[in-house]
Amino acid sequence: MAYLELNAVSKRYAAAEPSAALDVLNRIDLAIAVGESLAVVGPSGSGKSTLLNLIGALDRPSSGSITLDGEVLERLSEEQLAGIRNRKIGFVFQQHHLLPQCTVLENVLIPTLAVRRRRNARETDVERALALLDRVGLSERRDHRPGRLSGGEMQRVAVVRALINQPKLLLADEPTGSLDQHSAQALGDLLAELNQTESIALMTVTHSMELARRMNKVYRLENGTLTCE
Repeated sequence: MAYLELNAVSKRYAAAEPSAALDVLNRIDLAIAVGESLAVVGPSGSGKSTLLNLIGALDRPSSGSITLDGEVLERLSEEQLAGIRNRKIGFVFQQHHLLPQCTVLENVLIPTLAVRRRRNARETDVERALALLDRVGLSERRDHRPGRLSGGEMQRVAVVRALINQPKLLLADEPTGSLDQHSAQALGDLLAELNQTESIALMTVTHSMELARRMNKVYRLENGTLTCE
């Protein structure tokens, strides 16, 4: 059963002149279940990030429907969508977006602060953060600030932060784009492992065919149309 499903999703950016309107996505159909992984490749400007923003509830489609865990996203309010993003979706971007003034552990715990929790729940959050950091080989870096980490280490922290609230969908936008070859390969290994061990649906947008081939399926987005390779 699909955890995420897109049905005839289109995105058009309006302009002052109707003839200048930009059609970015054209009737996209897509489904992904928990435990599956897929990559979307395509040329720059093809709409890959737009597609990811729609799936991540950061934008709304012009037409069509997006269903996540049984909820139709376009029917939800902005407040409800914010809750969906916090609880059910993890985001990993090309730039890690870690807060420089916070330690590794504090950065990981930031998504948990958006919801009121009891004290014992906070303690559970810390335990999960430490366990995840240990899994990605960063337990000894927990009290370090991002400025003392390598690029690959910062991306691993970003992945752990994305998983802290136990989402069932992980969206990665060019996650290896700023990394050297060794770090990119290590991050690809980590994402593939977590896809299975954390039982998440993993979707990555990438220019790296090496990373794309690590996924169960590879799709190409070009001229607004999504096709399975």
